[in-house]
Amino acid sequence: MKKLIWLSFDLGVRGDYEGLYAWLDDQNAKECGSSVACFWFSHDGEALCESLKAEIEDAVALDKRSRIYIVYPKKKNIRGRFLVGRRKSAPWVGYGLHEEYDEADVDDHAF
Repeated sequence: MKKLIWLSFDLGVRGDYEGLYAWLDDQNAKECGSSVACFWFSHDGEALCESLKAEIEDAVALDKRSRIYIVYPKKKNIRGRFLVGRRKSAPWVGYGLHEEYDEADVDDHAF
């Protein structure tokens, strides 16, 4: 089964970008802006995220600062999740003129 994947990555200052770039090149990924790529990923069955994470972990040296977020189709929806790492405070927080919100109110997985 093939799915179109959008991948956003932040490996930190000392991250293994060469390993990730080599893996993305092997996937024939297209550049979609700073630290964003899209590509078709082949996998077996329902284990898309697990297969993708395993392939990336085999090809890229990751550490505690590494973050990889994917956006992918699932049934009739678009889903998103971190394969590696987790959400951190955004650099634009505090610039807007809106009320504060609770991060727990934000659903990471559905759009």
